[in-house]
Amino acid sequence: MRLFVALDFPEAVRASVRDLIARLRPLSSGVRWARPEGMHVTLKFIGETDPVKLDAIHAALGSVHSVQTVEMQFRGLGFFPHERKPRVLWCAVESSSNLAALAAQIDSALEAAGSPRESRAFVPHLTLARFDSHKGLKGAEKLVSAAEELKSYEFGAARESEFYLYQSVLKPSGAEYKRLAAFPFVRDSQR
Repeated sequence: MRLFVALDFPEAVRASVRDLIARLRPLSSGVRWARPEGMHVTLKFIGETDPVKLDAIHAALGSVHSVQTVEMQFRGLGFFPHERKPRVLWCAVESSSNLAALAAQIDSALEAAGSPRESRAFVPHLTLARFDSHKGLKGAEKLVSAAEELKSYEFGAARESEFYLYQSVLKPSGAEYKRLAAFPFVRDSQR
């Protein structure tokens, strides 16, 4: 099974993302757009995992905690690796400082459960679209220009106190995500 850990966010943010995608979709035919209902803020991609390891993963994730909720602002657009050669169009996630600490804590806990540590720096974002390498970068210039104009576009905000373990099921129509477990991470610091 293919697993990852992520934060969810409110429907109001999804609606704002959905509206923006509808506005940008006509600008490029060489793009595969993400479905807003499946979007999440990935904290750790675990990858292919033997189901036998699920108990250890649950125990590891259950040990993760913070004294405060994670606050996120969804604002602006950008590209990975950069706008001159875009592969991914994303929405930036500006967050409270404990989001990176939470991702690091999850990474560390899962390493103890047998999952390799992340090799890339944690960059919180929502993937909006992927450029199809088979179709080239047709229309990319228009999307880059539109993204430049939308650098401060506000999608909304979220305050989260739990993260989730998801299973990703790859299908011809795209990945489908199944929530396997919820992990409340905010613990009262007075205990």
